[in-house]
Amino acid sequence: MVVSHRFGVLTESAFREAMKYVVEEVLGAGAVRRVTMYDEEGLVYGHKSEVEVDLVVRDREHILVEVKSRVSRGDVAELYRVGLLYEKLYGVKPRLVLVGGFIDTDAWETAGALGVALKPALKE
Repeated sequence: MVVSHRFGVLTESAFREAMKYVVEEVLGAGAVRRVTMYDEEGLVYGHKSEVEVDLVVRDREHILVEVKSRVSRGDVAELYRVGLLYEKLYGVKPRLVLVGGFIDTDAWETAGALGVALKPALKE
């Protein structure tokens, strides 16, 4: 996927690496690492699958972070289900954060209902 909304053209993985740098180095919020979980019951996608998410652990708080070029309500719902899986597997209720270059209007409503924090990558 290519991120082009207000960022020029760069790959989503490059965008993710830039956000990782911001979290780790600029904010000093802890190390970001990629976690792979196996969803035996199909909680996240409706069938057995591997699920990947970025994790920051800071002062005993577990934060699941997803970085997207564009955030939809489906992305919010997906991260919410990933959080449920994480809690089930590790016994820790994580904080959920979605960082996006562009956030759809309906994503804000869904995020409020599900307790997912949305963070624009750039301020207008």
